Amino acid sequence: MSVSSLTKFTVPLGSDQSADAQGLLMPKLKFRFRAFFENFGISTPRTELTKQVIDITRPSVSFEEIPIEIYNSRAYLMGKHTWEPTSVNLRDDVNGSVTKLVGEQIQKQFDFMEQSSASSGIDYKFITRYEVLDGGNGASTPNVLESWEMYGCFIQNVNYNDMNYASNEPATITLAIRYDNAVQTPLGSGVGTEIARTLGTVVTG
Repeated sequence: MSVSSLTKFTVPLGSDQSADAQGLLMPKLKFRFRAFFENFGISTPRTELTKQVIDITRPSVSFEEIPIEIYNSRAYLMGKHTWEPTSVNLRDDVNGSVTKLVGEQIQKQFDFMEQSSASSGIDYKFITRYEVLDGGNGASTPNVLESWEMYGCFIQNVNYNDMNYASNEPATITLAIRYDNAVQTPLGSGVGTEIARTLGTVVTG
């Protein structure tokens, strides 16, 4: 098969497009990523969490709707937005590093022994960052294809999951992380891009 035929492995874009035969672009792969947790717990290094991540969900945002009732119909405007919690699954290592860090973090949020809570969000909130990588490693430094930073994070739910005589899987800890805001970095590459506020006069909806 001619190598040039690989340029046909894509969706035909039509005569009005400038790159009709560009070929299929390489997709980002789910298993090429790493996650960091800044100001999580108190022990160091926090990269013990990074090494034990099984999976993490990317940010999800939803907008409330405001119905505007009009004569024979209705229109909709955009209301406030909500960043949905993200989830992280961690392997529970034999040294107890993951369990210790998770325990320290929830103790920062609320001291279960003394029944005392943190005085303000700055006392316990952390930053979650994950990066999509290109597969490089060792001497070939990996390139970051996409990066998300989630600010104002705290653990909304922690599940230490089960132990099971019939299972061959590692013990895991699942975290649900609530956060205030998320942007793609570097700024300008997606969510967080500076877009001029539009005050147009043309009615589009």
